[in-house]
Amino acid sequence: MDDIVVKDRIVDEAATSRRAFLQGAGLLLGFALTGASTEFVFAASTSQVVEDEVSGTFAPNGFIRINPTGAVTLVIPMIEMGQGVYTSLSMLLAEELEVKLEHIQVQHAPPNHALYANSIIGIQNTGGSASVRAFWTPLRQAGAVGRSLLIAAAAKHWNVDPASCRAKDGVVFDSSGSKHLSYGDLAKAAAKLPVPPAENVKLKDPKDFSLIGTRAKRIDSAIKVDGRALYGIDKRLPGMKVAAVAISPVLGGKVKTVDEKAALAVRGVRKVVNIDEAVAVVADHMGAAKKGLEAANITWDDGPNYKVSNADIIKQLEEESKKPGAVARNVGDVRKALAEAAQRVDAIYQVPFLAHAAMEPMNCTVHLQKDRCDIWVGTQAPTITQSQVAELTGLPKDAVNIHNHLIGGGFGRRLEADGTILSVRVAMHVDGPVKVIWSREEDIQHDMYRPYYLDRLSAGLDEAGKPVAWTHRIAGASVMARYYPPYFKDGLDPDAIEAAAEPPYALPNIYVDFIRVEPPGVRTSWWRGVGPTHNVFVVESFIDELAHAAKQDAVAYRTELLGHNPRALAVLSLAAEKAGWGSPLPARHGRGISVQFAYGSYTSQVAEVAVAPDGSVKVNRIVCAIDCGMYVNPDTIEAQIQGGTLFGLTAALYGSITFKNGRVEQSNFDTYLPMRIDEVPVIETHLIKSAEAPGGVGEAPTAIVSAAVTNAIFAATGKRVRSLPVDTNSLKTFS
Repeated sequence: MDDIVVKDRIVDEAATSRRAFLQGAGLLLGFALTGASTEFVFAASTSQVVEDEVSGTFAPNGFIRINPTGAVTLVIPMIEMGQGVYTSLSMLLAEELEVKLEHIQVQHAPPNHALYANSIIGIQNTGGSASVRAFWTPLRQAGAVGRSLLIAAAAKHWNVDPASCRAKDGVVFDSSGSKHLSYGDLAKAAAKLPVPPAENVKLKDPKDFSLIGTRAKRIDSAIKVDGRALYGIDKRLPGMKVAAVAISPVLGGKVKTVDEKAALAVRGVRKVVNIDEAVAVVADHMGAAKKGLEAANITWDDGPNYKVSNADIIKQLEEESKKPGAVARNVGDVRKALAEAAQRVDAIYQVPFLAHAAMEPMNCTVHLQKDRCDIWVGTQAPTITQSQVAELTGLPKDAVNIHNHLIGGGFGRRLEADGTILSVRVAMHVDGPVKVIWSREEDIQHDMYRPYYLDRLSAGLDEAGKPVAWTHRIAGASVMARYYPPYFKDGLDPDAIEAAAEPPYALPNIYVDFIRVEPPGVRTSWWRGVGPTHNVFVVESFIDELAHAAKQDAVAYRTELLGHNPRALAVLSLAAEKAGWGSPLPARHGRGISVQFAYGSYTSQVAEVAVAPDGSVKVNRIVCAIDCGMYVNPDTIEAQIQGGTLFGLTAALYGSITFKNGRVEQSNFDTYLPMRIDEVPVIETHLIKSAEAPGGVGEAPTAIVSAAVTNAIFAATGKRVRSLPVDTNSLKTFS
């Protein structure tokens, strides 16, 4: 809770009262979590609004504060890392509270599962493309409750029926419109009224929305453009030292030797900290810290994983994938249907380890004192971070203060607390605050990677080419088993099978199973989606194989299998239409299509590619159609489609983390390539207007784009891509 962003300025948190925030949580917003057995309650009390004793702040629930000046603060439950939640979540609140968007300032919520749990996931974190869909109802209810109390306060002042009053742009008017009071004028009085149950406060009918569904400018754009936005890496404190770190290049390795004397001889170096698997050089500034780290001449004991290689990991997956797994879906009689099919198609697909490679490398500033620990960091999981730091330091959780920041790219990497824990371990040896910054090389080579998956598929087709049998075996690591153990049940990782266990197509006989295979010496984690980022590639590529085996057009084939699924059929039809599906293309050009249901949204993409004689692939155009239910800000959705598509496209063309002798072979952007600006295709987004509940957007294009591109490569060359990244050597023409 480090700073408040107000339109185009930053306001220090000291301008607001912590007492009001911690006590002012009077709105009960209880609901059952999807897939969870427990119920989270968005409240500490339902009895009365708690008034700030110092400033008279109106705080009807954990999300809103309005002070006597009329300033409206949204205590925002999700972290801004470029996806636009400062704006979209503020729009939800503003719509029902009846204030202008530009009058809302946002402040990061502190760690508090009870108040700020992400209902899609079950804990307080930013992930799963869940920001809007998790808080679509709670934030609107919060605004509606606040509005009703402010109207009630005005009505009481005028001695009229609240039903005769209305609110608009932060002002309450009487029935004649001649009397009016601002929210600031009413804050103190409203704070003394009992809070109505959220379910008793009527929400707007969507047809009456004036803000939701419109194009709104990002409220965080200006400070990012002019450099005033503060990310975790920007934190400065009086007397702060800076540390550079070197971590064992092999997971499980330890420091063997370190030349502390040489490191301390570098001007500005203050301390060398050896914490077994890492060395930190603490200095007055980053330049001295890096020079000191180089002078330390560290040698390593590689430990038990020094022989780990990609070849060994793939061999392990190949062997394990031959065994039966935990059953995720079993409908009909697949074995009988396969045996009786007119045609059978088999395939093995593979996707590699992937790093996050966010532009802001891992960093954390820590000030550890006897009775408290203050941490300045950009984290997607503040409560998990707080708990792990408390366990490490022995401090009570409420003595661990997480000051959250804007994040310069999260993609799931900031769901992990390993960087913060490393920083706290360094801080244990430092007097005063210390900022620990990872180099780009340390960031890439000590990431927690998207798992490597190997999938085995078989399908049987009838005489007309329709699939009558479908089997899909997924082999790979389970991130869920480590991160959310209660969700890993009966050998099944629900994330690892998403978009595979229930593909959108009509398949009368289907069998899907999962085999957990944990590679030695590799840490795996969330990567802008996990299961769908590999399963959609596999399922949509295999559907394309079946269409080809049936000698049918890829869109027509899918259309036949989606008659029962109107939302999926709608995005397929729209994407194909807007892309000009079926119109002629030059030689070695092709179009490919993919469809998915993931993150609560239906998406379809068409990619248009050109493959040169040397095998190089140029993606010229991407057309995306999405039905994400009721949408908040079309402008943000289009930006997410563009960014997510490029993130997934980069991985499809270039992304691969490989291991040799226990070490990651990639180290910087020369070996772990990002897409360059001259490679970026035209990306078109088409939204389907829907009355359905909101779905997620951020990860959807990342998951769907790879299959569209590889299917287009097949259309251009006749060569099927079954593993990523695309092997351009296999696409060369030989004369």
